Amino acid sequence: MTNHWKEAQKHLAGGVDSPVRAFKNVGGEPVFVSRALGPFLFDEDGRPYIDFCMSWGAILLGHADAEVVNDISKRAAKGTSFGTTTMLEVRLATEIKKYFKNLDKLRFTSSGTEAAMSAIRLARGVTGKGRILKFEGCYHGHADSLLVKAGSGLATFGSPDSAGVPKEIAKLTSVLPYNDAAAARIFLRNEEDIACVIVEPVAGNMGVVPAERNFLETLRTESKKRGALLIFDEVITGFRAGTGGAQHVYGIEPDITVLGKIIGGGMPVGAFGAKKELMDRLSPMGNVYQAGTLSGNPLSMTAGLTVLSRLSKGFYADLNAKTDWFVKALAKVLARRGKKIKIGHYGSMFTVFFGNDKISNFRDTENCDQKVFRKYFHYLLKKGVYIPPSPFETSFLSAAHSQKELEKTLEILRHW
Repeated sequence: MTNHWKEAQKHLAGGVDSPVRAFKNVGGEPVFVSRALGPFLFDEDGRPYIDFCMSWGAILLGHADAEVVNDISKRAAKGTSFGTTTMLEVRLATEIKKYFKNLDKLRFTSSGTEAAMSAIRLARGVTGKGRILKFEGCYHGHADSLLVKAGSGLATFGSPDSAGVPKEIAKLTSVLPYNDAAAARIFLRNEEDIACVIVEPVAGNMGVVPAERNFLETLRTESKKRGALLIFDEVITGFRAGTGGAQHVYGIEPDITVLGKIIGGGMPVGAFGAKKELMDRLSPMGNVYQAGTLSGNPLSMTAGLTVLSRLSKGFYADLNAKTDWFVKALAKVLARRGKKIKIGHYGSMFTVFFGNDKISNFRDTENCDQKVFRKYFHYLLKKGVYIPPSPFETSFLSAAHSQKELEKTLEILRHW
């Protein structure tokens, strides 16, 4: 056991501040990173790793992008937190609204968890109903009502529910299989007390599993009929699937949108937004309370503004084309092993599933070969390639990944 890991376990709960970082599902000791640059992480010993985690998708331009770092540094010199409203919040909200046309107003939070939790509270306050509908394997943060059949770290540890969540709260969350339009239609037509339906339009916390169009269309149609609000959790896909998120690609508008990650440029952030009549129900104008001391933090707002200013017309075409090429080449290299594989892929997101070539929901991902994934993970780690330490997570490319890093990764895997 390294000294770093020994020290961490003495002072941090479980040695980490987020469970999946502990490598429990893949085994071994976690990497302790000291710095990052472009497509690389560097551990405490200075060893470089080609990074395909990219802070779980939050880094779009590459680590320590010079312009982002410069703008954050300048802003930090003027103060790191004020506890007041700033024009930076107004500017970032205005910028986001250029791409998410159905958002009249937004509210910033400090995390995606806060944003999802607040969006659900808003839905309950507006509809006067208590029950929410979510889908197996979709992770919307660690608020109590959302830790029921969740993905992400909970899937990693094989525990779909969390201790500490009262049964009374869990009973207000209904769960259905992802991509099952028929089940969703039947449920929504027979359940009166649904305040909202929350879903990842492209699941990224059971690996990359895009929603089928009919599934999302059913959610949109049936929730509207029942007076329930449809919430799209685009914490991962917002400005990752494209400037307007997955909802723009699918052409389906939710009632409330939850954002995070990229809109903070690698700094802590979350946001949720909707039409004026919904957002005006929030305090101080309405009776749905929501607050946060560090919400709209000036450093996060600055980083987000800098990243969004760099999204030129051809940005996503180039990034997605690079990812398409890499995913196809990766599939060919892995196919040589003669085993079933499926690469879940959407935009610049991808996940390798071993032992199952038909993936449409969480149950399919659970039936993949996790032992092979562990071998895959540790082989890459040993060779200087870092991917998320869980078979239920998503890998990401950034603008900083060049052909050189991609070719090197493929060459490493040719010898696996």
